[in-house]
Amino acid sequence: MTVNEPANHDVTTPDVTADAATTAPAVSRERADLLEMLAKHRHFLRFTTRDLTDEQARQRTTASELCLGGLIKHVTEVEQGWADFILEGPSAMGDFTAMTEDDWAKRNDGFRLLPDETLEGVLADYAKVASRTDELVVTLPDLDADHPLPPAPWNEPGKRWSARQVLLHIMTETAQHAGHADIIRESLDGAKSMG
Repeated sequence: MTVNEPANHDVTTPDVTADAATTAPAVSRERADLLEMLAKHRHFLRFTTRDLTDEQARQRTTASELCLGGLIKHVTEVEQGWADFILEGPSAMGDFTAMTEDDWAKRNDGFRLLPDETLEGVLADYAKVASRTDELVVTLPDLDADHPLPPAPWNEPGKRWSARQVLLHIMTETAQHAGHADIIRESLDGAKSMG
């Protein structure tokens, strides 16, 4: 795909509950609900990037620093980090209180679609991360298993989150950024996700 070629994305909402049910012996109602809600919010986020070029996906259209390609990257990184946390605990995410200025600058690049990146590439990365998370939803032995949260200015010291809480957080983060993406897209060319 070239920079000026629009990306063609399948924007139908996948039936992950049916897929999960065929690959696992049984999916509980709770797990099916988690999969359904994750799929719904991911769909709305991805849908904001339909028919865009890489250049359009890089554009800032509001007072915010955010762009559509950057939001996809950020949500991908967040989901991957939290999925790693479910499996490995706080060491998978690092200590945010010990980050240097260079670390923060690199983190900020996670909110931008950089010149050497494509919308198609970040969407493919997102699909891989989402698939891994969906697999965790189906296969985790216990959604109540928990870990202490990593050190970060926004985490309460000593607080623990279960796998369930982490999955709900991923959903919340995705839904929140899907709303941001909808505003960015509407400001870009008038397209809306709904309405």
